[in-house]
Amino acid sequence: MAIELKMPALSPTMEEGTLAKWLVKEGDAVKAGDLLAEIETDKATMEFEAVDEGTIAGILVAEGTDGVKVGTVIAMIAEEGEDASSASAPKAAAKEDAPKPAEAPKVEAKSADAPAPASAPAPAPAASGDRVKASPLARRIAAEKGIDLGALAGSGPNGRIVKADLDGAKAGEAPAKAAAPAVEAPVAAAAAAPAPAKVWWDESIPHEVEKLSNIRKTIARRLTESKQTVPHIYLTVDIRLDALLKLRADLNKALESRGVKLSVNDLLIKALGVALEATPKCNVTFTGDNLVSYRRADVSVAVSTPTGLITPIIRDAANASPSSISTQMKELAGRAKEGKLKPEEYQGGTASLSNMGMFGIKQFEAVINPPQGMIMAIGAGEKRPYVIDDALAIATVMSATGSFDHRAIDGADGAELMKVFKELVEAPLGMIA
Repeated sequence: MAIELKMPALSPTMEEGTLAKWLVKEGDAVKAGDLLAEIETDKATMEFEAVDEGTIAGILVAEGTDGVKVGTVIAMIAEEGEDASSASAPKAAAKEDAPKPAEAPKVEAKSADAPAPASAPAPAPAASGDRVKASPLARRIAAEKGIDLGALAGSGPNGRIVKADLDGAKAGEAPAKAAAPAVEAPVAAAAAAPAPAKVWWDESIPHEVEKLSNIRKTIARRLTESKQTVPHIYLTVDIRLDALLKLRADLNKALESRGVKLSVNDLLIKALGVALEATPKCNVTFTGDNLVSYRRADVSVAVSTPTGLITPIIRDAANASPSSISTQMKELAGRAKEGKLKPEEYQGGTASLSNMGMFGIKQFEAVINPPQGMIMAIGAGEKRPYVIDDALAIATVMSATGSFDHRAIDGADGAELMKVFKELVEAPLGMIA
C-alpha cells in the first residue's frame, strides 16, 4: 500500500509552512533518514527526512508553494514491490486540493524572422495583483524593518521573496537592483540557467568553510531524527558519591600491581548496566509496531573524538568486572580517537551513558541515541550541603539525568531505574558483590 508523505509539524506551534525545495524527484529510491525536502516556517528553514523506505511515486505539492497546511499530503511513496504508477494514482486529486504556487510569466515563442532581444528585462517585483509572494521569514523581517515588499524583486522559486532579497534594504526602500546583463541567447534559455547556491551564513564575517566528515553527517542525521521523532522525558536525581569514591580508591590500591586504574566513569557504567537488568522495562527499543526487550545490558559510552562524538559499547556491563570495564574503555576510547573502531564496536547497544562532569557541567539533558530507549547524563561531582541522618553536612554530590523514550518507557518505570541507579552508586558494594 502506498505511503502518504505529509507536511510535518516542525515546531509545536507550526500550522503551515512553505515547501521551499524538493531534494528528491519522482522515481528516486529513498530510505529512512534520507533528506526529502526543505521546509520553511516563519522562524527557520529545516530539512525534512524520510522515516520509511520506498520509491517516490508522485510529488503532489510543487516546490515554492506557500501556506501548505500541516498534515497535507505532499508526496506518495511506493513500498517495495509495489507499482509506482498505481501508488501515484491519488496524485491528481491531491494536487487539486494542495495550495498552488503562482505561475511564472510565460515567454512567447518568437518567429524565426523576429530579431532576438538585445537584453533581458529586469526582474519584476514579486507581486501578483495585490498579493506579494514572500516567504514567512521574509515577511517577518520586512515587518520588523518596515520594508515595502511590493517594491522588491524575488529571487526564490517563482519570483518569491526570500530572506536574501532583504539584505541591505532599509525602511521604506528596496535594495538597489543591478541592471540585467545583455543576453544574446533567447530569454527562455537564460531562464533555464541554474540558480546560484543558497548561502546560509553571513559572508561578511571572516570565516572558514569545512566540509563535514561522514561521522559528523551521521551525528547530525541521527540526532535530528531523535529529537524530531522520539518524545523525550527527563528525570533527574542527586546522588551522593562519597561511598563510590572510597570504593574506587580501595580498588585502585588493590589493582595497582596489575596496572589498572579505575575511573569514576567505569563504576558508573557498571551501575547503569546493573540498573538496566534490575529494571528490564527500561532496557528496550520501540519499533513502531513492537517493543523489543533485551535480556542483556550493553552500555554505549559517549567518547569525544577530533571528528565528532562516537559511542563504543561495553557488552554485558552488568556482569563485567570494574577492572574489565576500565581496560575495555581505555582501549576502545584510544582507538575511537584514532578512527580505528570496527562497526560492531560502536553500533548497537541497549542504552547509553554520557559524562560531562570532567568539564565542570553540573547537569544536562542528553539526546537519546536511536534505536535505544534511554541515555544517562552524568554531571560533575561537587561538594554541596547535604542532609545526612537528619543533620546538615557537606557531601560530594552529582546530578544524573535520564532521558527516556516516552513511547516505550512510562515515567514510573524511568523513575524506578533512576532510583535503582542512585542506590547502587550510593551503596556500591552491592553492584560488585
